Amino acid sequence: MDKKTEDFYIRLKEELTNSTLWPSEYLYKFIMPSNAHSIAKVEAAFNNMGAVITTQQSKTGKFTSVSVSVNMPNPQSVIDKYIEVSDIEGIISL
Repeated sequence: MDKKTEDFYIRLKEELTNSTLWPSEYLYKFIMPSNAHSIAKVEAAFNNMGAVITTQQSKTGKFTSVSVSVNMPNPQSVIDKYIEVSDIEGIISL
């Protein structure tokens, strides 16, 4: 992980710690190429967590937005999930 990404996660953890009581519902938002295999990888990352996952294809069908609403125990667990899905090809975390 590069320094810029590491700094981002440090700031995110501080913000989540200071702004939210944990455990809490967290909404992940991703944009990725419309590839069923990649979308399935995101869904698998949140499997057995009680997550509500919704997808919406772009008008052209090239991209899909994926929203994941899930109860997370603490800020570090939120960051761990971002890191876990970051290796999926073409995924952008919002």
